[in-house]
Amino acid sequence: MTHPPLDTWESARHRRSVLWVVSLATLVMMFDGYDLVVYGTILPILIDDANQLGQLTASHAGLLGSYALIGVMVGALLAGAVGDFLGRRRMMLINIAWFSIGMGLTALSTDLTMFGIMRLLTGIGIGGLVATTVATVGDFAPAGKRNLYNAIVCSGVPIGGVLASLLAIVLRDAIGWRGMFWIGALPLITLLPLALVKLAESPRWLIARGRTERATEVSARTGIPLPATDSTTDVDTGKVGFAALADRQYRWGTALLGLMSFVALLLSYGLNTWLPKIMENAGFDAKGSLSFLLVLNGGAVLGGLFASKVADSTGPKRVITTTFFLAALAMVLLTLGAPLSVLLVAVAVAGVGTIGTQVLIYGFVAGYYSTAARGAGVAWCAGFGRLGGILGPVIGGVLLASGMSSQSAFYVFAVLALVGGTVTFFVRNPRHGRTIPPTLDRSVGDGVSPPSAPHLLR
Repeated sequence: MTHPPLDTWESARHRRSVLWVVSLATLVMMFDGYDLVVYGTILPILIDDANQLGQLTASHAGLLGSYALIGVMVGALLAGAVGDFLGRRRMMLINIAWFSIGMGLTALSTDLTMFGIMRLLTGIGIGGLVATTVATVGDFAPAGKRNLYNAIVCSGVPIGGVLASLLAIVLRDAIGWRGMFWIGALPLITLLPLALVKLAESPRWLIARGRTERATEVSARTGIPLPATDSTTDVDTGKVGFAALADRQYRWGTALLGLMSFVALLLSYGLNTWLPKIMENAGFDAKGSLSFLLVLNGGAVLGGLFASKVADSTGPKRVITTTFFLAALAMVLLTLGAPLSVLLVAVAVAGVGTIGTQVLIYGFVAGYYSTAARGAGVAWCAGFGRLGGILGPVIGGVLLASGMSSQSAFYVFAVLALVGGTVTFFVRNPRHGRTIPPTLDRSVGDGVSPPSAPHLLR
């Protein structure tokens, strides 16, 4: 059978339906990014003013910052355990409501204990949302646009970070840290109603669960085509969810993808939490230090989109390896006492190599697994990766509390980025155990064979 091009639209309705999914998913991820950065923007207030929630030291602040990430890890793993059974749409709706309520309750915290508990509970909703959203985009996006659309969606994370930085610069003094968290609760009354109306269930997921009649109905209503029945690339292990990840075809790649996500999120959360404080210690004023956070996330947005476009042509593996190494180079540049203009460029490149790299990893993962394992695969990388996210703020806090210079901290992060690039190099094709050729790795798990090289998949 001759397959259509990987980026073909079946109809205008198909294109419109997918764009609605991508738009909603991007908005969802913006609030994940907002949550990622908002703690770093309010941290100087909590440390400097014990009247807010109590006395907070740098080392305790790093530990407190990790609570939300523990919740994210738990939420992602829970989503992986049940998301491939309950469905993409239902999990997204539940988690939008969950994290919105959590943000509102965080704003009502009266002491550090309550603040930490609310951050942990909020993180559960965010973790479930991230895992489900990436899997949803993997189901809906045409194979030839998967990396680009995933990058657009996941660029919502650094866009949310930019939004948090800008709002902190403009509004933090006026609305306080509680107001910053109330903003994070807005999806409950804005995004959730829109998702209820516009978000369809994935026909690909319905087919994988044996609900063919329902899949046909959704396909007819939305224009989203049913998956090809003669797929040579959508590996069917006969298992669903986490059980499929332990299959011989996936286990090695699963371990390496988890390590990649671990390193990328450690760098992302470590920098987003401590970059303002590090720059403040280096002599920049409060708003100047927040500006570095803005540049970090802005660089991740623009660089991540460009890198994802390249990944759709050359394959994500090569691009991810490169961005990890660029992050290491940027960290070293930050230690050299360069002029402000060079520092800003280095921070932007660091954003591409850390936050932007995690965006690319999610796209890689979404295409690596079959439909029946996609939700669990993304959840594994989001969940295990959050262990790195948990360590990032803690490591930064320990380094600063020990009196270590900011230069030494950046060297530690540079070494970790090199480790991430090296791990990426060894990811292999789940079907044959070979290193993934750059022209083929974008199609793994998408259910459509690349017409240019079908013989390599036999």
